[in-house]
Amino acid sequence: MEAYCFNCRLKRAMRDEKATFFANGSPVTSGFCTVCGNKLFKMGRTEAHASLTPPVVVRVPRVAKPAGEPKIRKVAKVSAGGSETSATIKKPSGSRPAANRVQTRTGVPLVIVESPTKARTIGKFLGKGFNVRPSVGHIRDLPKNRLGVDIDNDFAPTYVIPMAKKKTVKELQLVARDAREIWLATDPDREGEAISWHLQHALNKEIEGKPIRRVEFHEITPHAIDEAFKHPRDVDINLVNSQQARRILDRLVGYTLSPLLREKMGRKGLSAGRVQSVALRLVCERERDILAFIPVEYWSLEAELAKILAEQGVAETLGASAKAKGVNSFIAKLHKVRGQDPDLKNETDATGIVRALEGSSYQVLKVDRKERQRKPAAPFTTSTLQQEASRKLGFNARRTMSAAQQLYEGMDVGEGTIGLITYMRTDSVNVATSAQAEARVFIAERYGESFLPVESPTYVTRSKNAQEAHEAIRPTSVLRTPESLKQYLDKDQLRTYDLIWKRFVASQMDNAIFDVTVVDVEAIPDSHAAASGTDQATMALTSGSEYLFRASGSIIKFAGFLKVYEEGHDEGDESVEDASDKRLPELASGEPLDLVRLLPGQHFTQPPPRYTEASLIRRLEEEGIGRPSTYASIMTVIQSRDYVYREGKQLRPTELGFQVNDMLVGNFARYIDVGFTAHVEEDLDRIETAQREWVPVLHEFFDPFRDAVKIAGVTIVPIERKIELVGRTCPTCGEGQLIYRQSRFGKFIGCNRFPKCRHTEQIGLPGVCCPKDGGMLVEKRMKKGKRVFYGCANYPACDFTTWNKPLANVKCPNGDGGLMVEAGKGRAKCLVCETVIDLPDTAD
Repeated sequence: MEAYCFNCRLKRAMRDEKATFFANGSPVTSGFCTVCGNKLFKMGRTEAHASLTPPVVVRVPRVAKPAGEPKIRKVAKVSAGGSETSATIKKPSGSRPAANRVQTRTGVPLVIVESPTKARTIGKFLGKGFNVRPSVGHIRDLPKNRLGVDIDNDFAPTYVIPMAKKKTVKELQLVARDAREIWLATDPDREGEAISWHLQHALNKEIEGKPIRRVEFHEITPHAIDEAFKHPRDVDINLVNSQQARRILDRLVGYTLSPLLREKMGRKGLSAGRVQSVALRLVCERERDILAFIPVEYWSLEAELAKILAEQGVAETLGASAKAKGVNSFIAKLHKVRGQDPDLKNETDATGIVRALEGSSYQVLKVDRKERQRKPAAPFTTSTLQQEASRKLGFNARRTMSAAQQLYEGMDVGEGTIGLITYMRTDSVNVATSAQAEARVFIAERYGESFLPVESPTYVTRSKNAQEAHEAIRPTSVLRTPESLKQYLDKDQLRTYDLIWKRFVASQMDNAIFDVTVVDVEAIPDSHAAASGTDQATMALTSGSEYLFRASGSIIKFAGFLKVYEEGHDEGDESVEDASDKRLPELASGEPLDLVRLLPGQHFTQPPPRYTEASLIRRLEEEGIGRPSTYASIMTVIQSRDYVYREGKQLRPTELGFQVNDMLVGNFARYIDVGFTAHVEEDLDRIETAQREWVPVLHEFFDPFRDAVKIAGVTIVPIERKIELVGRTCPTCGEGQLIYRQSRFGKFIGCNRFPKCRHTEQIGLPGVCCPKDGGMLVEKRMKKGKRVFYGCANYPACDFTTWNKPLANVKCPNGDGGLMVEAGKGRAKCLVCETVIDLPDTAD
């Protein structure tokens, strides 16, 4: 017989087996571990129990106590041999404060979840028959003040209970001591599995010999909770080992590289990480690509063409009025020149084509009409939710996950507290059959049967190692529309739910259908003018066109899923389909056209776009780096360490970020590498599926990494910090010199005698001053949301502020002396008369 050994942390064979009963009548087989000798228990009846007489369980009815008499409760304790002892405890007359009171109920099953909100929601579903308690996240972890990993003993970890969690653990121990069974209902992922495992160890003495069950659910609804408790399982040690290996690996890298980084760069507060440093490298390399980019000039040529209308038998051309009428003119782009793609490198090339086309006639060469279908996007995963919330809502990853967590754990929406979405840390796009069926009924009732596909669609995840047993992020009931929840949710919660709800509903709808028309137009030079119209068309079709223009347009024939939702896209995304409602007039092959005008245009090639949080998360996911639970923390760390800052939505590396990246890549290029990090992630996934053991994986990574760190410690030359002087003496101490300094909030001015002198100043905007008191204008950030605005440095004496960036060397054309501020790309506005002007190219 085998039983789980809490000392070995594995199932072990049992020796000296003995059948017995607990005091509550539960059959159990006790014995000892064949490896370490630890006491083992295996619940359940065996053949050996048939000859034993179970103990008589006496249930004492409750008797109401007289008013004023202290309550007495009996605590039953089960000894190792199964005998029962009891102790009587009197509750003191002066009760403790509510905050410190721990309510225990003898014999009631204990359910442990992660958050208080989740505990309240699940507690209402389970009723008084269960005692639901939160662990408030992790209750054990590696120590903060030391490595906590025995490298020479196969990376044996030392777990401690943090001071902040000792009170929580003590309360759980008190409740677990009186519970007859333990249900571990932490989150359905690796981290949640690890928390359940840590709970088993932290409560080892209190739960010894009691049934321990692990339940997993992906939505907090009565049905999901009921189903989960009907199908419990054991803690999956493979999931635990995968999470444990990731935690130890990140600790080894961070606690090894970070001190070296701080030592060689002479700065406090620096850190390096296995995944965060790869993300920083991607941002830095993209920025260097942009800085090194050399724009190349090129030209395009377009023709505005119009149908030739016939009125009372007389041909009438629309001419220059076609564009004004906007019904029969369209734009066609030069597509081929003598069968080749046009290569117009400069204005001379473009002008040459324009001259060659002088006096040319134009006719339709071919009209191609076809129907095109567009499929809806899959329901959200963690990464796609973060990306879309960044594009459409302007949320960073942490803000998105905070709102999603609240929606998952449960909100009071008039029908009681209930989870509104499924689990928000997932990389799967699977959807439960029941949810699809409910969505089909809803879609048919609200939008009509025509918006339903023949069968519910299925989607394939882009993630290489997705947990296919999980579900996508979706509403727990599609019947809870965003409109019906508006009064119960705050702004962030409502906008996040609206996004999730619309994406899911659209994913279950039919395809959108477009009518797409592509028109090829030939420009026929003067040399063919003598030929008739029919001869021209024949010549063009048989001999090929010298100058071929092409126009395309599409109109929505059937909206399909676009009735509800359309996916956003990142800047520079070449995969974006043009779904614009661009109409072309009715045209026929061989039809002559009138030229309204030729439109040559100058262009320059553009550098690759900077990463946003959305596009960086997308890149990490595509490369197989990080997992759903890590994306938000990666984005937060690289910005909080002042390695990267946000400019609008774009991520740009700071000078410090470049320095840190250069040192890491210059000395640890193999480890701070996209491909290598993805390979390590795959090994961690293999641990989860029992394809690999976690200790060999750590050895393969850390043994050569430790040698590389030793070499780097000797070879890296420390960087001397450059001090940038302001050129003024400190006005506070009168001794120090003011210098430019950097913090996580940006650049500022401080005294070089810090910390003896703590004088600081903000850096003013050059060339502008406050319109109220003439003071210096500075860039500021709001505490909540960190939105940038501009205000007077003399605040609170002067309260001038503006959202728009003040402009230097730009004056109001009305001469009123008002401050000019940015008013969009290439435009400025006066704050006094509100006149808006176009900025010249030389404007600052």
